[in-house]
Amino acid sequence: MIKIREAIVVEGRYDKNTLSQIVDAPILETAGFGIMKNKEQLALLRKVAASRGLIVFTDSDGAGFVIRNYLKGAIPAPQLKHAYIPDIPGKEKRKSAPGKEGKLGVEGMTPEVILDALRRAGATVEGESDSHTVGAITKQDLMALGLSGGPDSSQKRLELLKKLELPAHMSANAMLQALNLLMDLDTLKKTVTGENDD
Repeated sequence: MIKIREAIVVEGRYDKNTLSQIVDAPILETAGFGIMKNKEQLALLRKVAASRGLIVFTDSDGAGFVIRNYLKGAIPAPQLKHAYIPDIPGKEKRKSAPGKEGKLGVEGMTPEVILDALRRAGATVEGESDSHTVGAITKQDLMALGLSGGPDSSQKRLELLKKLELPAHMSANAMLQALNLLMDLDTLKKTVTGENDD
């Protein structure tokens, strides 16, 4: 079990149960869309984010992104980190049928995928050197690489997200943030052009 300084916010109790077996960190719930009506819970999330930082860890489906975007608008950006799980088809063991989009949620991820997502988000893991931003990729770089502003940019972004095992629902801004946590510009160029492929 690894100890993380930031608190983590997830959608529901099954996600919380999964994470609590893998990480030692405060884990809070949004109760799905309930967070949008629960002012007390939102106030708590704001206080926690201000004091220790908050990692948003929602599912990679449309509902997960609605909740993530709501929190993005309600809590100052410097206090938030975003952990993303890959789009993996399937259903959780406790469910009789897959969700609406047919993807596994946080609760269905392996410990390795969860830890990788938290590290990619820049989680501060106790006992490890400080997380670093590889960074310096700009919106202009995305345009130069054809990932934004062009006729087939959305398709190129989808291909890149799939290659990096990031959710297809990511906005261009969220993708930019994730890219800056994962790689430098040279690595991005090689990934887009296929030079990194074996």
